[in-house]
Amino acid sequence: MAEELLRLPEAARRLGVSYPTLKQWIYRKKIRTVRTAGGHHRVPFSEIDRLLFQNAPRAPSPRQSEPARATPAPATGLGTFISGRNQLVGRIVELEVVGLLAKVKLDIGGQTVTSIITRDAARELKLKVGETAAALIKATEVMIIRPPVRRP
Repeated sequence: MAEELLRLPEAARRLGVSYPTLKQWIYRKKIRTVRTAGGHHRVPFSEIDRLLFQNAPRAPSPRQSEPARATPAPATGLGTFISGRNQLVGRIVELEVVGLLAKVKLDIGGQTVTSIITRDAARELKLKVGETAAALIKATEVMIIRPPVRRP
């Protein structure tokens, strides 16, 4: 399945920048595009996802000195109040709410990751099919497997 491509005005809108800014990013190779047969730029959804999460504000590292806040600032990116760094950014391809639970399927580079979360969490995150989200992986073990090597 080929990755869906966006026209520049739509890509600029999703990134929250102006059309001229997006053009400058293209010329400076800050964002990867695909050229059509007519020479027009198209932006892959994966680039939108990469930039949205790359530019999300992060919490200061413990080494940085910052005065404590009386009230926490609103979360504006997944990394704002999360210590985990195993984030897989993708696009929501399925959202099914049944009872108290919601099943969320993310397409991450052609692979699907499924998560079961509470209905309330899905509502608070304002999850919608087609929107960008990230799966935060927390595990004590990661196993690698490969098929057996055939020897001649």
